[in-house]
Amino acid sequence: MADRGVDLSALPKEVRDQLAELDLELSEGDITQKGYEKKRAKLLASYIPHLPNVGLSLPDVQLSPSHSADPSPSPEAPGPSTSSASRHHRAHRSGGARDERYRSDIHTEAVQAALAKHKEEKMALPMPTKRRSAFVQSPLDTCTPPDTSSASEDDGSLRRKAALSAVLAQSLQSPDYWINRSVQSSSTSSSASSTLSHGEPKTQPQPQPPPAASLLADVLAHTRIENSVPPDVTSSTPQDRGSRVDVPPAVKGMSRGQSRSSILDTADGVPVNSRVSTKIQQLLNTLKRPKRPPLSEFFLDDSEEIVEVPQPDPNTPKPEGRQIIPVKGEPLGVVSNWPPALQAALARWGATQAKSPALTVLDITGKPLYTLTYGKLWSRSLKLAYTLLNKLGTKTEPVLQPGDRVALVYPNSDPGMFWVAFYGCLLAEVIPVPIEVPLSRQDAGSQQIGFLLGSCSVSLALTSEVCLKGLPKTPNGEIVQFKGWPRMKWVVTDTKYLTKPSKDWQPHIPTANTDTAYIEYKASKEGTVMGVAVSKISMLTHCQALTQACNYCEGETLVNVLDCKKDMGLWHGVLTSVMNRIHTITVPYAVMKACPISWVQRVHIHKVRVALVKCRDLHWAMMAHKDQKDTNLSSIRMLIVADGANPWSVSSCDAFLNVFQSHGLKPEAICPCATSPEALTVAIRRPGARGAPLPARAILSMGGLSHGVIRVNTEDKNSALTVQDVGHIMPGALMCIVKPDGPPQLCKTDEIGEIVINSRAGGTMYYGLPGVTKNTFEVIPVNQAGAPIGEIPFSRTGLLGFVGPGSLVFVVGKIEGLLTVSGRRHNADDLVATALAVEPVKTVYRGRIAVFSVTVFFDERIVIVAEQRPDANEEDSFQWMSRVLQAIDSIHQVGLYCLALVPANTLPKTPLGGIHIYETKQSFLEGNLHPCNILMCPHTCVTNMPKPRQKQPVDVGPASMLVGNLVAGKRIAQATGRELGVVEDQDLIRKHQFLSEALQWRAQTDPDHVLYVLLNAKGAAVCTATCAQLHKRAEKITATLMERGGLKPGDNVVLLYPPGIDLIAAFYGCLYAGVIPVTVRPPHPQNLTATLPTVRMIIDVSKAVCILTTQPLMRILRSREAAASVNVKTWPTIIDTDDLPRKRPPHIYKPPTAEMLAYLDFSVSTTGMLTGVKMSHAAVSTLCRSIKLQCELYSSRQIAICLDPYCGLGFVLWCLSSVYSGHQSILIPPLELESSLPLWLSTLSQYKIRDTFCSYSVMELCTKGLGTQTEMLKVRGLNLSCVRSCVVIAEERPRLALTQSFSKLFKDLGLSPRAVSTAFGSRVNLAICLQGTSGPDPSTVYVDMKSLRHDRVRLVERGAPQSLPLMESGTILPGVRVIIVNPETRGPLGDSHLGEIWVNSAHSASGYYTIYGEESLQADHFNTRLSFGEPQTLWARTGYLGFIKRTELLDASGDRHDALFVVGSLDETLELRGLRYHPIDIETSVSRAHRSIAESAVFTWTNLLVVVAELSGSEQEALDLVPLVTNVVLEEHHLIVGVVVIVDPGVIPINSRGEKQRMHLRDSFLADQLDPIYVAYNM
Repeated sequence: MADRGVDLSALPKEVRDQLAELDLELSEGDITQKGYEKKRAKLLASYIPHLPNVGLSLPDVQLSPSHSADPSPSPEAPGPSTSSASRHHRAHRSGGARDERYRSDIHTEAVQAALAKHKEEKMALPMPTKRRSAFVQSPLDTCTPPDTSSASEDDGSLRRKAALSAVLAQSLQSPDYWINRSVQSSSTSSSASSTLSHGEPKTQPQPQPPPAASLLADVLAHTRIENSVPPDVTSSTPQDRGSRVDVPPAVKGMSRGQSRSSILDTADGVPVNSRVSTKIQQLLNTLKRPKRPPLSEFFLDDSEEIVEVPQPDPNTPKPEGRQIIPVKGEPLGVVSNWPPALQAALARWGATQAKSPALTVLDITGKPLYTLTYGKLWSRSLKLAYTLLNKLGTKTEPVLQPGDRVALVYPNSDPGMFWVAFYGCLLAEVIPVPIEVPLSRQDAGSQQIGFLLGSCSVSLALTSEVCLKGLPKTPNGEIVQFKGWPRMKWVVTDTKYLTKPSKDWQPHIPTANTDTAYIEYKASKEGTVMGVAVSKISMLTHCQALTQACNYCEGETLVNVLDCKKDMGLWHGVLTSVMNRIHTITVPYAVMKACPISWVQRVHIHKVRVALVKCRDLHWAMMAHKDQKDTNLSSIRMLIVADGANPWSVSSCDAFLNVFQSHGLKPEAICPCATSPEALTVAIRRPGARGAPLPARAILSMGGLSHGVIRVNTEDKNSALTVQDVGHIMPGALMCIVKPDGPPQLCKTDEIGEIVINSRAGGTMYYGLPGVTKNTFEVIPVNQAGAPIGEIPFSRTGLLGFVGPGSLVFVVGKIEGLLTVSGRRHNADDLVATALAVEPVKTVYRGRIAVFSVTVFFDERIVIVAEQRPDANEEDSFQWMSRVLQAIDSIHQVGLYCLALVPANTLPKTPLGGIHIYETKQSFLEGNLHPCNILMCPHTCVTNMPKPRQKQPVDVGPASMLVGNLVAGKRIAQATGRELGVVEDQDLIRKHQFLSEALQWRAQTDPDHVLYVLLNAKGAAVCTATCAQLHKRAEKITATLMERGGLKPGDNVVLLYPPGIDLIAAFYGCLYAGVIPVTVRPPHPQNLTATLPTVRMIIDVSKAVCILTTQPLMRILRSREAAASVNVKTWPTIIDTDDLPRKRPPHIYKPPTAEMLAYLDFSVSTTGMLTGVKMSHAAVSTLCRSIKLQCELYSSRQIAICLDPYCGLGFVLWCLSSVYSGHQSILIPPLELESSLPLWLSTLSQYKIRDTFCSYSVMELCTKGLGTQTEMLKVRGLNLSCVRSCVVIAEERPRLALTQSFSKLFKDLGLSPRAVSTAFGSRVNLAICLQGTSGPDPSTVYVDMKSLRHDRVRLVERGAPQSLPLMESGTILPGVRVIIVNPETRGPLGDSHLGEIWVNSAHSASGYYTIYGEESLQADHFNTRLSFGEPQTLWARTGYLGFIKRTELLDASGDRHDALFVVGSLDETLELRGLRYHPIDIETSVSRAHRSIAESAVFTWTNLLVVVAELSGSEQEALDLVPLVTNVVLEEHHLIVGVVVIVDPGVIPINSRGEKQRMHLRDSFLADQLDPIYVAYNM
């Protein structure tokens, strides 16, 4: 081991022991990482040779437990212990190999062979990218040098060692190598810089892969492509995460026509060949692999989506045998001296054999602690019975009546107290319900135990004093009310608290009858805990049957390692043992943890005849026996293996026999058995005679088993399952095998089914649950015709198996571990065994693996969750995961859906330390598992996806479609706004023609009328402008432009201003000068690198000859910071308009025609397209007039605007509308809301505003920021009842959820629910809809999402599954006509279709303004004709999909109102599987998937769906999101997510209008600039 040059094997033994002890403590979680390193350094201090010039940069090498002495696991959770003996064994046990219930060397070989086969195919799986900070404690842990002194000499590690030693020989000499390696292996650019920030020398990343990695790649199954691309260490400065105001998008070319996938350069020209796309390429390669053969038949799901349903494969093996005949057990012998009841046996031994030992209990070191004699057991039980019946409560009102249920709460380490309590209850004729000790209020299983106590109506609990002290208490000392428990009264049963019975009192011991004797708890697959009631006669008969089957004799000695509260530990170790006056030596779990060989020592010392164990006890004893030379096991006649029914027990039994045969263990003494909580003992192998042939094994084909038939494995030895028999069924029982699902039909002889038993010695019911009882305890098997085969009821055992030759019973699994995937059955235990056979030593902690299935998209999907060792590294874990996938794929022929690794000791535990499967599954589904590694493989296992839709060839012309629609009675989808009307007033005609004239006219006729009021964050008016002031200020700017700019009419001038009145004055100054203004958002001073290039681009594209701006902005444009991101020497003339001389221009320009350009409107679309549109004077005045009519604006009105004034309708309302209509506009720059959230709402209240306009980002700020403060605002007197209309200005589908929550939140402040509405505009026409004052309220409809994907509109009821609520986008403006058109054929559509919205209006823009002169390409966006129908009308194409529905409401003219619903931008839609998806719909589902998803965005890349989710919780939740996101998208959208990217809040770029910039996000992702927390590539 390279521990700073220490050879650990050369250390003294006691130091090695202490190190091993430390490792164990660390893996247990008994010591922190820091404490561990400190103690360890102290131990090794004197042995470390001093290396020259090694600073602190070389990480401490951790001695991982798996490299101690041999590749064996230790007990599941050994506690810290100090005994020298245990310390001695510990050095020989490693912490991490695997749970030995599943050990099988044959299987390990099979798995290795399967992996070798895969290795030849050499498929590189993309490894997930993880931010370093997210899951490791210190930045250099992951670079721990590999250790060379690994002593796990298994076949694989020898191969690995040979390959590694050469590399390490050279690399370990130089500490620098590890430092370099740490930089190279960094997974994202940011983690590289974080690694470097720890004061190490900055090394250049070398492009060649490190030698260790390249050699490893050959040794391990897959190479990683990661190292072939050097990571980008020059991580760019992260943007300021806090502000979400304006991240300008990556700006691309002009044309909407260009295909987006071809634009691969990002804004700063980063070609996209980075690591992310390499991984995506790897992912695509893995997806090209042949899938399972596609399944042919399908069923119709809502006649829209067709989901495939698995068709039986013609080659499926079918059962061919005859129908099984019920198997009879040997008759139950009649013995004259059987006691009439179990209590009678105790009474007899208590009286006649009082000195005979009944129970010996061991202490934690494995030494006998005390022995309870039969006399003591009898007298104490008697005392307890007397106390329970007579001393609780009063004589007239006793607390307990015979037949009441009582909980027994005793720890496993105290069997003596438990025995007394159990027999005390039997003697008092109350019913004991033994349960586990609850450890905490929120204990994983305690809620379900509560269900058990409730169903058995238990209100009293017996416990010991020690146990009571340990229970969690409330501050005032009472025992806490456990979650889900009924109220309990606690009674302590220690002898000192019991009363001696009076002389005349005798317990009532009736002959055993059918009354319940005790209740044993049983957890179902769903996690509910039920109580199986065992009657007195069943209890007695079961003891008789066990006595007969196991041939127990009076006075024998038995060692019991099992839990004595339930199952075999109770039946043999507590009940049958007392029946036969057996001396039981109990070895509690805690003793086994400290000294795993203690039970073998007891056998040796006491010459024990019968031992009761599980496979793990065999395994631990085998691992620890090396020091026990003189052990002798020849006294054992029966070694009962309680979990012998687990198919994987056979190898433990073999291995144990192998080791201990030389110590006298007889092969025929090993007796596996099968049990079930309902039927008690089902079958047990009888102890064989010396020299008799041992029973045969069955080697079955796993493929056959998955189809439920028995086939001896011949062809592929890799997928074989070897099972041992569990002997014959119990005396006096009758057994059948029936089909596990559906009616209990008898199986054929070669078919696997559920074992059902009829016996007097079984459970009788689930206590208090008659419904479930019937289905389990009263099953009458039927034959193939469906006729019952008799009258007698059978009980289901929950065991799957078959009857072999000689009526031997074979069990192949349990119903609760059954996973049925696409009609084939797999057993959880088999999958665990396969996973464990994939060398888990480096990865899996203590073999702790859980397998369960979750239902996603109409089928079960298999999930494997394992605990990861604390010292496992990323690469090994990923390697292990990808190999488990392959192993399970080849051996079980089933795809895994998800494989997750969680930190050690974090899975919910059952009381005995196993994994609580149900709780684990719940945590997985709720997103509380917190994995540290995850691999999803939906592409492999989801084989029932709907067939991709084939686009129909367009044989039918658009005209026939139209006729078809008309015949079907469907309207053509079109709608029209009100008439614009003729202008009456001669005086107004002048001002209507040009806005510049309107301003002059207002300055003359009404000079002092205030047009604009600008507010600051405090709500104070910082600037106002009357008509005259605005006119004069515009004149000054015109004069300056003419003097200094030397401009010609028609030149373009950029206006670079913060939102305010200067911007408006500059705009009119340009109109007066005859130049064309272009408004541009100023760069963000804190974020120039991101915002300045967009400004530069607009200036270049618009060919502006001059920039008008303010002094501070001018300084920024020329600053050194600006020079870092753009060339500042080539700016056009910059004029600051802050202090202008008082000059008037010689004349004011008047355009010769109204078709001349008024201004250019530049905007960046969400897809990252920069487009400038040309607005003519005619369009401007028509638009203003249309808005004036719709909103009833005139000079006495006041409106409030909280919008960005740079483009679209926001600019029109801010700069143009007031000048045209004369109303007063109160301007609130949205930026001011960041420092004063209530500003906008308090302005509405203070000025009593009736109409206000805002953006979604403003509404969101108010909803999120003020939602909790409505009461406080109310106290301050904020009142919104004056607001008549609050219109959200947007170019997208209305955000219904946001507008509704805004309305709800501020309803208390008087906001009318009818006030909030939306507007809709696009690039080609800035305002198409705007909810005015006169139209009907906007209507909401619910549309079937499945039909939308097919471009159809099907209305459904509210709350229907898969329904999408859509709100009308506002009333269509006067003078606007809208029609819905098929974007491909350009024919008009009926109103049940989704199509592109085309608009015809006098205020449409007149074209794009582009630098490339590609107007011809774009001309059809502005002047295009329908392919038929109305060929003369010119339409503009909005690029948005929508539909029109005629509503029941009436418009102003009394006609029925046609509502326009916008669904989304055509450019943004995702074409996947031949269907059309809108990103927002998938994002809505994703955001619902987990409470910690703050925001999400989706895009496609090479046909893969990429989901980016912002994590608002802690980083440990990051990986919880991956399966939940995959599930929800699969369930709701029938799509498989290709890549899930988890990022910090604020990473998804959002523009000033509050729209997500998905293409910008895509480019940043592909250029590896996102610094994600985690990237998961779904296989």
